[in-house]
Amino acid sequence: EEAQASSAPIQRIADKVSGYFVVFVVTVAFLSFFGWWATGNFPQGLLAFIAVLIIACPCALGIATPAALMVGVGKGAEAGILIRGGEYLERAQKLTTIVFDKTGTLTRGEPSVTDIVPFDSSTETVLMYAAMAEKGSEHPLGEAVVRAAAMDKAVVPDGPGYGVKVAFRGDTVFFGNRRLMEANGVDIAGVEDSMKALEEQGKTAMLLARGATVMGIVAVADTLKESSIAAVSALKREGVEVIMLTGDNERTARSVAGQAGIDKVIANVLPGEKVGVVKRLQSEGKVVAMVGDGINDAPALAQADIGIAIGSGSDVAKETGGIILVKDDVRDVFAGIKLSRATMRKIKQNLFWAFIYNSIGIPIAALGFLNPIIAAAAMALSSLSVVANSATLKALKIEVS
Repeated sequence: EEAQASSAPIQRIADKVSGYFVVFVVTVAFLSFFGWWATGNFPQGLLAFIAVLIIACPCALGIATPAALMVGVGKGAEAGILIRGGEYLERAQKLTTIVFDKTGTLTRGEPSVTDIVPFDSSTETVLMYAAMAEKGSEHPLGEAVVRAAAMDKAVVPDGPGYGVKVAFRGDTVFFGNRRLMEANGVDIAGVEDSMKALEEQGKTAMLLARGATVMGIVAVADTLKESSIAAVSALKREGVEVIMLTGDNERTARSVAGQAGIDKVIANVLPGEKVGVVKRLQSEGKVVAMVGDGINDAPALAQADIGIAIGSGSDVAKETGGIILVKDDVRDVFAGIKLSRATMRKIKQNLFWAFIYNSIGIPIAALGFLNPIIAAAAMALSSLSVVANSATLKALKIEVS
């Protein structure tokens, strides 16, 4: 209801034009009245005056935009695309760049542990320490590690942790990527080859260290959603630039992006840096949409020209997004753009015919060739034609196969 009640920027332009148009019409009506009166034909002047006012009534002009917007927003809702306002529907057709988060957006968000590589410890110990570090985490990768430990029936103690840096039994345990290890002085040169081998398989390899010693690697894999490849292909066909943005390492990110058909990857991005990436793209003159599902995506969703939230994502992401994909199907990103373009075409058609109708009708009425009764019927017909033209949006096929 809020979306249908809101107006798009093009509606404000139409409202402004209508304001000037009314002054013009009233002026023409009085000029035609006094012109006929000056010729001695007062009754014809009165009829012309009334006919001009009736035929030029800007009803069609006023409803040209909201009628199409209401049908467009309703069509989107039927397809599982919730559009929060007319401005988002209008802006979507101008998008040049779509930025996708990886985990939970392009991928299923249900990763599982695939490999455990111990170095100075047993497999069970590596898994126990990793699960202890991630216990209580809501990150999909952390949950995957905890699930793996539960399946292994390992006893996972509680650690008074700060993210993935945990104080445990007099030692400091680190569990994360290279940046975390380097920031805490952990030498990982000896395990780099093992990391690369796992990452080249599209897996996210996480390092476990106790103090300055690497204990092992835990590799987690997340599979692409079936819809991701079709969505990326459809967007690229339309000339839209597609970028994958992720905190994952470069190798894993490029492996997943390659499977999805994405050429441009921005990896190793911290949650707080995502908004900076969106700002940089906008500074290059691009109209950017950010597609994400997590709390850490919310600032980037807010910064983007359009934030597109995945329906199964966090409440913060959904509250921030201008468009919400209820079905968690990223093909609906393309469907939303297609719907936006179709709606804007209908709005422009409505405005064109409303202006043409008035441009032709006003001089005919002013010259006395139009009876006010006929003018009233024609005016009503013009409004009906705008509504009917907008309603044809209901038949639009926006699904992507």
